Amino acid sequence: MPTNSAQEIVEKLPRNLGLWGVWMLVVNGLIGAGIFGLPSGAAALAGEYSVWIYAFCALLMLPVILCFAEVGSYFRGTGGPIRYGKMAFGPFVGFQGGWLYYLARLISFAANTVLLTDSIAYFFPSLGEGNGRLISLALTCGGLSLINILGSSESIKSMTLFTIIKFAVLLGLIFGGFVLLGPSVIPSFDQPIPPGSDLGAAALLLIYAFVGFEGAVVPAGEAKKPERDMPLGLILGLVVVVVLYMLIQLVAQAAVPNLAESTAPLLDASSALFGNTGAIILMIGVLTSVIANLITSMFSASRVTYALAIENSLPAWFGTVNPKFLTPANSVLFFGVSAFLMAAFGSFTFLAAMTVLSRLFLFIMTCATVPVLRPRFVGKGFFILKGGYLIPILGILACLWLMLQVSWTSIWLTSVLIAVGTVLFFLGKAQNKPES
Repeated sequence: MPTNSAQEIVEKLPRNLGLWGVWMLVVNGLIGAGIFGLPSGAAALAGEYSVWIYAFCALLMLPVILCFAEVGSYFRGTGGPIRYGKMAFGPFVGFQGGWLYYLARLISFAANTVLLTDSIAYFFPSLGEGNGRLISLALTCGGLSLINILGSSESIKSMTLFTIIKFAVLLGLIFGGFVLLGPSVIPSFDQPIPPGSDLGAAALLLIYAFVGFEGAVVPAGEAKKPERDMPLGLILGLVVVVVLYMLIQLVAQAAVPNLAESTAPLLDASSALFGNTGAIILMIGVLTSVIANLITSMFSASRVTYALAIENSLPAWFGTVNPKFLTPANSVLFFGVSAFLMAAFGSFTFLAAMTVLSRLFLFIMTCATVPVLRPRFVGKGFFILKGGYLIPILGILACLWLMLQVSWTSIWLTSVLIAVGTVLFFLGKAQNKPES
């Protein structure tokens, strides 16, 4: 089994993650609630050519994912980007990578918890307002925290159940669409190609459906064979997801002629194909997709604060492992409470844009670690990309292009949060500085 000098800290988390577990972390990180609402926006901007925008976005993110696959195979410890950044560029960059990732996951988790509560309130209105809303949010955050505290095996079992239900609903929609609609599912592509500005806007919209995969590399310290499973899980996850997205877009376009005007595109498509029963089943798919995404977010993000604690960049409390369940219980609990407070006391529309920019910084950092770290690991049985450093360069260029599309609000807000992380880093270093 390959070893490396990055594995300097002895961890107490058991290695329960196999290829199936890593793959589920990837697909559930990618497939959240976005695909249930994105097809209409894509159709409005790119028309019948929108199906190819998904393929373009996958190609845009492919070099980034390949860079994660390579550096992910190097490390057998928990932390993901924290370890990559620290070994390549020093502890400050490693901390900021982990800090930005954690914030993005926490805010996304809180926003999706609100989405889940609003979806449940569709059937039970009393849970969407006042004390009923607070109770629903608390039960969601508390229940998911309990699942994660009970053990990684329990988290994977829960993810497996919700992933199966989610895929069954989405595949049922695709299969029903092709059977009931026949050849009309395939566009004729005889309409004029939309302007380049619209195609670019469509790509920026759909790229949100291709982030979240990075959560799979964080719990490498719990993977059985990270040098093999991390690359395979990332690549297989992207392939499966982009094919699924493209087929869903085709069916939605064929089933709903005015798809561009729909506010609930897949709900409308399912209703058009299968009636009210189809709409209810699709709603179940939304709920299970969001829950699976929430489990994935909490599982990986809680390992970030755990990793930062054992790196002495956060108080040791975050690195405490429950002796019975062998999970970072304190980090899980902190994440759950923080997410509940954010979900209960605010709207996250203003903060949501920040998560994309912080992820792009994270992606650039990871791509940049490849040329720095590869000379230390090449020829030792790890996953090494072909083509020299072309793929990392393409990944960085793709992220820079996407950065040009974000708003100034996202830029200054992310800058503020980086500054907060900087203060925490130096406070943590001062706290852990040995006494003379």
